[in-house]
Amino acid sequence: MSEDRKRLVLPDDEHNRQLIANVHPSDWVNPETSGRYNVVVIGAGTAGLITAVIAASLGAKVALIEKHLMGGDCLNVGCVPSKGVIRAARAWADVRQAEAFGIHIPPGVKYDFGAAMARMRKLRARISHNDSAHRYKSLGVDVFIGNARFAGPDTVTVEGPAGNRSLIFAKAAICTGARASAPPIPGLQEAGYLTNETVFSLTELPARLGVIGAGPIGCEMAQSFARFGSQVSLVEAMHGILPNEERDAADIVYQQMSRDGVTLYCCGKDVKVSQSDGGKRMTVDSHGQHYDITVDEILVGVGRRPNVEGLGLETVGVQFNKTGVIVNDRLQTTNPRIFAAGDICSKYKFTHAADAMAQIVIQNALFPHPFGLGYASTTSLIMPWCTFTEPEIAHVGMYEKDAKEKGIEVETYTFKLDEVDRAILDGEDEGFARVHIQKGSDTIVGATIVAAHAGDMINEFSVLMKAGLGAKVIAATIHSYPTQAEVNKKVINLWRKAHFTQRTKNLLMKLFAWLRR
Repeated sequence: MSEDRKRLVLPDDEHNRQLIANVHPSDWVNPETSGRYNVVVIGAGTAGLITAVIAASLGAKVALIEKHLMGGDCLNVGCVPSKGVIRAARAWADVRQAEAFGIHIPPGVKYDFGAAMARMRKLRARISHNDSAHRYKSLGVDVFIGNARFAGPDTVTVEGPAGNRSLIFAKAAICTGARASAPPIPGLQEAGYLTNETVFSLTELPARLGVIGAGPIGCEMAQSFARFGSQVSLVEAMHGILPNEERDAADIVYQQMSRDGVTLYCCGKDVKVSQSDGGKRMTVDSHGQHYDITVDEILVGVGRRPNVEGLGLETVGVQFNKTGVIVNDRLQTTNPRIFAAGDICSKYKFTHAADAMAQIVIQNALFPHPFGLGYASTTSLIMPWCTFTEPEIAHVGMYEKDAKEKGIEVETYTFKLDEVDRAILDGEDEGFARVHIQKGSDTIVGATIVAAHAGDMINEFSVLMKAGLGAKVIAATIHSYPTQAEVNKKVINLWRKAHFTQRTKNLLMKLFAWLRR
């Protein structure tokens, strides 16, 4: 592994050594090749791993190529380490708030950031077995470690440490993902900065942290580091935080982040960075005021760049642009024998999106349908997502503005958590469930939940939307009490009540009067 890549798995401790032994073993010997592969998969992130393992389980001959760390962003620098950090930060916050629950914490309680990060690395290493080279070999996948490049219409060359291998394929899948990039802020490169690819290597807590970008990554890490004890300054070019979410939903999260100690500079303009004796200096104009901020580290939480370099895509007629590889709704590239999945071609930069797209690639690459009839398509995907702040924001389907743009009339209902018993008892009653139902039917077109466990709770709406079932199903479903998920039924009950008209009530009153005779 190159020195540039090794820095992403610092520090050099037992946990990271175990991680590397699983996902980039130094003694790995690439297999000899013989015959044509049904599918050659380039990139062993989520999309590549799922494509390879399903194809192999079906009996296909499969090759999987990875030049860096198997598991991709999710395992190494994304979902897994970030959720470990978020959980530790929440534990610290719970200790500080324990007085409200009758727990008296004596003064002088010690917090150990290094230990929290070590726990994250230990758990990441434990999970890494699932994505390991040896495990995938045992599942029937030919695993190659090295640089992949298309060398001809049906050939991929792998440049490995012990020499090159030529892999002949019937079909190929590009699953190389994307990487962090930074906006062109003057002085940022010279001063140095962290991204999601390097922040999890920290072993000491920055006393002052600047975060650029109030999207999901920026908000999750800003809140976590503030809870650890950093003085966090969050800079966002647009108004508020999480600009893609509904404003009242994002505002609830912002209020909690503010209580946690995050200072927001939104509508930020003319951002500049320079190195100073006291640290790294950030200047920004926000709402007509000029701010001069000194921090110890800067975390950039915006910007992704597709990993298309060095693949020889031009050789095989695969078109791409600044957002990634161009695909159709069945995930074929402009070369019909080559498919793509995951962050390299998707607007949804989620692990579960990559998983779903990998299964579409399997169906279309290994089981082609004549004349395109019955093929698997991305147009049928129901894609939920969640930002893991506290509280969480989860969403699926359309927002109200999306429905209006598509000419769909909807009725919108919102039920607040401060009327849900379990949320009140848990001290987690800031938030709501909101549902958009197509007018004249019970069809759910979208839902948003702001709650401590919103990411879990949104799945009920996702299942119904995928199954083509509507609000009546939730209304007729018994929800266990007391749970926060009751809010899903309570918001649907608002819709049901709204459709119980005065005319219906009058008719029932006449019926009941007749029955009393």
